[in-house]
Amino acid sequence: MAGRSGADRPVLGLVASAGGGVERWFRTGLAEPLARRGWRLAITLTPTAARWLEPELPALAAVTDLPVRWRSRLPSEPKPHPVPDAFVFAPATLNSLAKLALGIGDNQALTALGEALGRRAPMVVLVQVGAEQSRHPAFAGHLAVLRDAGVRLVEGGPGAVMAEPALVAPFAAFDKSDLN
Repeated sequence: MAGRSGADRPVLGLVASAGGGVERWFRTGLAEPLARRGWRLAITLTPTAARWLEPELPALAAVTDLPVRWRSRLPSEPKPHPVPDAFVFAPATLNSLAKLALGIGDNQALTALGEALGRRAPMVVLVQVGAEQSRHPAFAGHLAVLRDAGVRLVEGGPGAVMAEPALVAPFAAFDKSDLN
């Protein structure tokens, strides 16, 4: 995969919500390493994550040949991202996990993830919730819905995520020449 460039590379939808610390590790701990592994990144942020990552946006844009998104497009505008082959959602907060499980696409990031779930695209989600939040009565049910949809849920940080895309999407995005 390393020899591919531009549109020839498999596309990874990389989505972030505003979980604590995302501003410290999203680019250097996740986006750049995934790009080095050969993924063409289609980066989409929740509106709050975009605000938190505002100082990082130029550097994030330099990691991909696609625009970094957080706003929806107008109906007359072309889609700025191709349909991703797989997704990573990191970090995913309690709010965003609930919306994803319930199919609430009230921002561009959740809309892209909801569509991905609908087509059963391989997806890794880094769950980032506090102890009190994890005891919310609906939380376990939301995680169960996502697991039933084939989502791979992980905890930890970017390192936990980095091991996952190859496990959930080993052949979805690559042709047999990549295996030689």
